[in-house]
This record gives sequence, structure tokens and C-alpha cells, in this order.
Amino acid sequence: MKTLEFHMTAKIPVTIVTGFLGSGKTTLLRHILENANGRRIAVIVNEFGELGIDGEILRGCGIGCDEEGAEQAGQLYELSNGCLCCTVQEEFYPVMRELIERRGELDHILIETSGLALPKPLVQAFHWPEIKNACTVDAVVTLVDVPATAAGQFAANPQAVDEQRRADPNLDHESPLHELFEDQLLAADLVVLNKAELVDAAALAAVEALVREELPAQVKVVASDRGRLALDVLLGLGSASEESIHLRESHHDHGDDEHEHDHDQFDSVVIKLSVVDRERLLAALQALVEHHGIFRVKGFVALANKPMRLVVQGVGQRFDAYFDRRWGEGETPSTYLVLIGQALDAEVLRAALLGAEV
Repeated sequence: MKTLEFHMTAKIPVTIVTGFLGSGKTTLLRHILENANGRRIAVIVNEFGELGIDGEILRGCGIGCDEEGAEQAGQLYELSNGCLCCTVQEEFYPVMRELIERRGELDHILIETSGLALPKPLVQAFHWPEIKNACTVDAVVTLVDVPATAAGQFAANPQAVDEQRRADPNLDHESPLHELFEDQLLAADLVVLNKAELVDAAALAAVEALVREELPAQVKVVASDRGRLALDVLLGLGSASEESIHLRESHHDHGDDEHEHDHDQFDSVVIKLSVVDRERLLAALQALVEHHGIFRVKGFVALANKPMRLVVQGVGQRFDAYFDRRWGEGETPSTYLVLIGQALDAEVLRAALLGAEV
């Protein structure tokens, strides 16, 4: 009886998974869910953009479904068209209240933040009395896209920035991407250098050294191939991050815009097409990425004479594609793509992709 009482009053551990667009957050969550070994896990997914791509991908491994595969409410919560770091009270609090009411049914909560999110305000929300009494942040896991970081994506032009700083040290030339990268790192209890298999040992060592500069010595850094890490590395860290997050100073801690950051500098464009040719589509997407400020591409694709839905994910010039499930009965095969970047012209992008239709 005492064991049951302890289980019911113990705080629910919560793992917050953060990292920039395309760093592999959803893939990591899929890995955790597919290897849960009976753990009762609820998932909150926060996306930047209209279509719930990540939530739909996670359903493919059974989250939010019953034993027969039918959708079942109560395990997967999708918060779209917002950013948890900016809409904590409106978006996050009601979901957490619902989960707290079911605390005896849950072993763990996973939260996947938007790739543009600041983790710190979300962690601070765990000080709210109702949440603090029932939940604790087991860890903030920050994913780093190793190839993108090695290519300098988060420092814009590092040499030019350094020259400008030497010329006038009072100027702040850090790019919004670099600031976001640093803020996601400073909140971390564990950093995962993801997609490590795509670079050589020297590039991996350079990225780890760059990341280490932003981290306290006690934060562990591990390399992974598509987030494939043992679950005891990812879960059960017991960091209680909410107790120390106030000690981690971020770029967004000061001034009138505390706890806010400007999403208007990022665009999300949704493009809907019919059935397309795979090779023409991928070629068109790669051409668009080369000539436009596109950071991330993700979506579902309908191919001619294929009964399966194709998932397409792209970061920079790198694209992955795989079939995840058959098109459902009564479901019209269609192509839905989300392109996220800066200064995007929806009409220009759509016109360039129309040629992939068959």
C-alpha cells in the first residue's frame, strides 16, 4: 500500500526536447516511443506552421492510438500555430492540467518544442504551483544538427562577424540564428550531437568544441546517429531543471521584450499539390533551397501509382524520404509541404513546384 501511495504522489518526470529546425527532434521522439518498453508516455508537440507534420509522423509509431491502431485521445497533444516559449499560459497550461489529472496513468511526459522556441520560459513555467507540485523537468535535451553547425549555419559568416567586432566591439553582430542556437544550448542538461554519421571525425570534434564553449562543465555531450541512444541516457536524468534555470542567462532575459522573441523574421509557407513525380519534386526542392532562404522542408507526398505515403524531410541541401504508411480508405492522396525560412515568397515557391505534378 505504501508503494502505491508513493507512486501516486511522485512527480511526473518531463523531458523537454529542443533544437533548431531539422535537428532531429521528431526522430528522437520516435526512437523513444518505439523503445518505451511499457513506459506510459504522453507527448506534447509544438510546431511552427499550419500542418501538424510532426504529430502525424509520431502517430506512425502508435502514440495516440489504441491496440488496433485507431486514434485515441489522451496521449498526443498538438499545439500548432504558436510557440510554447511565447504562449505558455494559453497553449501549455491547459494541456498540463489535463495530464496532471491523469498523473496515476503516466510514467513520463515528452515535450517537443518548435525549432524556433526558447526553452527557458517553458522550463520556468514549471514553477507555477499546480505544475510544480505534480511535475519536474527531468532534463532539457538539446539536439544539435552536426552537419549544419559544421557548415556555419548558426554563425552566418563567422569571419565577417569577427572582423566587424574587432572594428567596433560595441556592435552586436550576432545573427538571430546564432542567438537562438546559444539560448537552446544554455538551457540544456544533455546535448545530443545528432547526425554525427554525416561528417568526419575532425568536423565532429570541431562542433563539439564549439558547443562546449556554451555549456557548463557538468552538461554531458553525446553523439548520435539519428537519435539512436539508449533510453537510460535520455530519460531518468533527474535534473530538476526548473530549480536552476534562473542561473542560466540568455539573450532574451533583459529589456522590455523579456521572454519574447520575434518570429516575424521567420516564414512558414504551406504548399499543397496533387500527385507528383518524386525525382522532379526533390530536384525542384533542392533548387529552391539553393536560391531562397529556406531552412527546413517537411511534408507528405503522393506519388503516382504508389499506395504508400512518402514522408519528405529536408535541412539545407540534405533530403530524406521514406514511406510511412498506406493512404487510408477514403483519403485522397495529396502532397502537403511546409517550407520554413526567411523572406519567403509563397507564390514563387509554389510556381516552382507545380512542375513536379503529374
